[in-house]
Amino acid sequence: MAPLRLTIEDGLFRDSHGRQVTLRGINVAGDAKYPSSPSQPSHVSENFFDGDNVNFHSRPFPPEDAHIHFSRLKRWGYNTIRYVFTWEAIESAGPGIYDEEWIQHTIGILRLARDYGFYIFMDPHQDVWSRFSGGSGAPMWTLYACGFNPQSFAATEAALVHNTYPEPENFPKMIWSTNYNRLACSTIFTLFFAGRDFAPKCIIDGKNIQDYLQDHFVNACAHLAKRIHEAGDIEDEIVIGWESMNEPNHGLVGLPDISAIPSEQKLQKGTSPTAWQGMLTGSGRACEIDTWEFGGMGPYKSGRVLVDPQGETAWLPADYDDSRYGYKRDPGWKLGECIWAQHGVWDPSSDRLLKKDYFKRNPRTGKLLTYEEFTNSYYMDHYRKYRDAIRTHHKNSILFCQPPVLEIPPSIKGTADDDPKMVYAPHYYDGITLMTKKWNRYWNVDVFGVLRGRYLTPAFAVRLGETAIRNCFRDQLLAIKKEGEDYMGNHPCVLTEFGIPYDMDNKYAYKTGDYSSQIGAMDANHFAVESSSMAGYTLWLYMCENKHSLGDQWNGEDLSIFSLDDQPLPLSPMPTPPNGSTSSLIPKAGSNTKTENFDESGVNPGNLKDKLRTPSISSKMTDAPELTNAPGFRAAEAYVRPAPIETVGKIINYGFDLRNCIFTLRLQAPKAGSEDQPTEIFLPEFHFPKDKCEVEVSSGKWTISTDDEDGGLIQKLRWWHVEGEHSIQVTGVRRSQNTMLGREDEEGYLDQCQPSKCNVM
Repeated sequence: MAPLRLTIEDGLFRDSHGRQVTLRGINVAGDAKYPSSPSQPSHVSENFFDGDNVNFHSRPFPPEDAHIHFSRLKRWGYNTIRYVFTWEAIESAGPGIYDEEWIQHTIGILRLARDYGFYIFMDPHQDVWSRFSGGSGAPMWTLYACGFNPQSFAATEAALVHNTYPEPENFPKMIWSTNYNRLACSTIFTLFFAGRDFAPKCIIDGKNIQDYLQDHFVNACAHLAKRIHEAGDIEDEIVIGWESMNEPNHGLVGLPDISAIPSEQKLQKGTSPTAWQGMLTGSGRACEIDTWEFGGMGPYKSGRVLVDPQGETAWLPADYDDSRYGYKRDPGWKLGECIWAQHGVWDPSSDRLLKKDYFKRNPRTGKLLTYEEFTNSYYMDHYRKYRDAIRTHHKNSILFCQPPVLEIPPSIKGTADDDPKMVYAPHYYDGITLMTKKWNRYWNVDVFGVLRGRYLTPAFAVRLGETAIRNCFRDQLLAIKKEGEDYMGNHPCVLTEFGIPYDMDNKYAYKTGDYSSQIGAMDANHFAVESSSMAGYTLWLYMCENKHSLGDQWNGEDLSIFSLDDQPLPLSPMPTPPNGSTSSLIPKAGSNTKTENFDESGVNPGNLKDKLRTPSISSKMTDAPELTNAPGFRAAEAYVRPAPIETVGKIINYGFDLRNCIFTLRLQAPKAGSEDQPTEIFLPEFHFPKDKCEVEVSSGKWTISTDDEDGGLIQKLRWWHVEGEHSIQVTGVRRSQNTMLGREDEEGYLDQCQPSKCNVM
């Protein structure tokens, strides 16, 4: 049997030659969140509720476009893909009806990825449960199975949905994040994880709704894993693992008082109902609800508004015909009435709250349900079921375990769940930048420290100055990584999501081509990831059809590192496809897009000035033209950055100082690398033109070469070194647009990684 491409050893990834592998990855692709037929991004309302008749057969992209996407990502230095798909893509037509055409399309795309050498792990993605409750993920029939009528969510504010918003262009930015606490999402996640305990009357096809939903989700993912296994040439070779459900949520479980906003709910925006108010408006009652805004100092209460559904309810009517999907609802589960009223939480005849602490304790055991207890009980019960179902088919699968975001991970160290093939897969975003869509170089907050109660007052968590902010990001990731080790054991920590909004400052960069704010934010995030010694990361996001006017075409987000309306970073010519196919993307420019901006094969450092007919990001403009008139490099300077690929030994630390264009790496080698298997470093030619970079090593020899391998032209530095602790420093071309980033005396990797002087140029 051939050795596995990727294994885990002492908390590190190793290749078949024993070298440490750093996963430098990207989420592919945001387009997978919504159907391809009909194309239904979140601003489109037409036929939105015809959710049974959609398909994802061209997601994340058609096969003929695979080469341009994969080779582009390869040339940007990515070796890993977090492959985004949704439960809806598998099972949209109804319970147990799998879309085999989409499955075969997915297998075909995965096969095409083989030529590019990517490590791929599968991500069953969801946000706020479903497109029909303001996010992505689950098929529409799951909402009907839970007794909800999604067509009434707008009137009752059970969920705020972009597709049904009266003026989609004015849909409030980032409001989807607060949808988690509204009636629809909070109820469904409660049913999904803890329905047996909190909703025992909710029986469908002889199962509690918890088992009904979980079984369908797990079985759908396992069915895809089975088909991939049956394909015979993808498992382990291309798909190295599976991640658990993206960003799971505890719903109402653990709320001490549903008539109050819990202290843990730090983020509020727009109308912010308590769980109790959500139940009332979801049943047609009018309520005065606090409104919140997100300002420079975080969320603040802005007023109160009357939410009046005028009798319309979020629940299916009593006479609804359940035969649509072929399941049978137990007679004890009454349609037309709030399920929480049916379970004695409140009295609809008097609108009186009866059990404000209903979700505070486990009804069976009486045990207090903190969020930590939720993770260790309800979440882990589901995770085990999912893990075992995937491994039934993919026996060597690495499991990327993603507990609820920014919450304490499960306490499984030293238990049977302390799986040697498990990865801790947290997420982290700079919330201030994400919510305000501004890069604030002056102050930020140690959010993770606040969540863990490390400050007497949040004022002590404020960090002033760009250097302090960057170090704050690093320290938060170090703390997240340490928590994983303390609670879960010695496993690789891979940050499977982080990223920045590109539409900062009212899309200023799209009007001027000046991406300096995005560069600063992106570089600060990468500095934090690199200096926290993560085993790897997958940046959010690559989007095939991002445009300046629409962003990622999902809830007003705009986090894609690629846009049809921006210039590609000038690199070596695009290689020809391995199979000789051509892409349909070249002639298919977006609206208001000049096709010459996308001739990546013809742009290189030698002809850059001729190719750039519009100003580069370093140009100064005296006026502000319309959107898309001034494409820039979309902050590619900050994410197309050098990184270790395979390391002989163990990385002590590494990092890239974008301001001064200096890459440093320090490692501990137990043995010298062989002539065939040296330490290899991705060295992007934009920052490090081969004839204009200096290399200093503590010992050994090195070469820089551009290789036409794995479907892309990649510039690599290969370094042969002897046993012991060694370091390397590579200095490239310092560019003017990056000189304002950070400070030269920045604390972090630069002071730690300086090699002894051994200039072998």
